[in-house]
Amino acid sequence: MFASLSLGLALLPFALGAVHDVQVGGKGGELVFQPEAIFAAAGDQVVFHFNPKNHTVTQSSFADPCGLKEGGFNSGFQPVAANQTTLPTYTVSVNNTDPIWVYCAQAARTANSHCGKGMVFAINCGSDDKPNSFTNFKKSALAVGAALATEAPAATTTAAYGGLTIAAAPTPTLVTSVITLQSSTWTTTYSSYPNSPAPTPATLDGAVHKVIVGGPGKLAFDPPRLTALPRDVIVFEFHQKNHTVTQSSFEDPCRPLTADGQKGFDSGFNPVADSVTEFPTWNYTVKDTAPVWAYCAQLAGSSHCGAGMVFAINSDESSGRSFNAFQGVAKTLNGTAASSTAPADTKGTGNGAISTRSGFALGVTAFFALVASLL
Repeated sequence: MFASLSLGLALLPFALGAVHDVQVGGKGGELVFQPEAIFAAAGDQVVFHFNPKNHTVTQSSFADPCGLKEGGFNSGFQPVAANQTTLPTYTVSVNNTDPIWVYCAQAARTANSHCGKGMVFAINCGSDDKPNSFTNFKKSALAVGAALATEAPAATTTAAYGGLTIAAAPTPTLVTSVITLQSSTWTTTYSSYPNSPAPTPATLDGAVHKVIVGGPGKLAFDPPRLTALPRDVIVFEFHQKNHTVTQSSFEDPCRPLTADGQKGFDSGFNPVADSVTEFPTWNYTVKDTAPVWAYCAQLAGSSHCGAGMVFAINSDESSGRSFNAFQGVAKTLNGTAASSTAPADTKGTGNGAISTRSGFALGVTAFFALVASLL
């Protein structure tokens, strides 16, 4: 009796088939499946584990490695935050030993295609000496990527003025995803940018990031850039002198953003004397994963932005629109050498912000001394 039961339990795994685990995306954000190819028997299951970023497991064909096969399976987009510990999975059942070809559909048919960068996978592909080998399948996917890069819009454009050549804006992909966080679930539609973080908040209330604005002898944001998730709160803490945090654009770093009739965020001027130890703050809540650009709008004496006092959220550091590139545009267009040709910032110098915060009468000389100390 017991011998028969033991034999039945021993045979059960073979009757149910083996389980193969595949990682979708690398732990460090690499665009890969790990392993890239496996061999599976009929009845086996392949469990795909999604790592940070936003990937899919989509069935294609050897002839069209980066296109959805008619009637093929598709996991849909699976956004995963960098600090997420519970990873979503997607399971494919193997019905026979025919080859199965798979790709990630992120940024499909664009120059930023994950498939076009080689993010493909195969089950029961041919051996390396066969035409339908994984090596040939991946080569075809990379060829698709190379063709898309050739057909892509111009890689450069010009800044808002001055004739400066800058990297062209990336083309986002509109994505609809179901987000599950703790006990809450909701559907979100957002524009996914190349190398942007996943849209899943760190917590329902979001994480808190602190950024120091200015300080003795400093025209800088510290840190100068952040990777932040939706619902995260960035607390800007204003230190010595008189600074702002004002939203702008990559093309025009040192003037306020106005797009579609809507103004970007603006903290207003925050003058802080050298003797102050309790610093004013201003909060910004991150709405999505799109890149956000900002600057200090102080112009008195010289442009703080033109000196490189700029800030970025979710900038793509692997592209021509990195933080350093943004800072370079600000310095080129609004630095000391460019001050005679740069358009005026409509925010003004911010000197008036000081007078409303002074609680005592100042003589003319003392007033201008105070103003000078805060610039």
